[in-house]
Amino acid sequence: MSSPNSVTVTQVSDVTTVEITTAGPQGPAGFTFDETSKTDGSVIYYDQSSATFKADATTTKLTLVNGGNF
Repeated sequence: MSSPNSVTVTQVSDVTTVEITTAGPQGPAGFTFDETSKTDGSVIYYDQSSATFKADATTTKLTLVNGGNF
């Protein structure tokens, strides 16, 4: 009797190749992106206090060009 996480291959003759694939986590681990407050011209930046990348109305291409701090 096999458990759900095992595979048993029994063969008497000839060589056979067996390939087993399992689904795993998708995408990079630990990458958080907050776009809930995005607006036209938002610039993506890293916010250390929340440990997330953000796109919001606070940092836009206009605030960078018109005297923003960067």
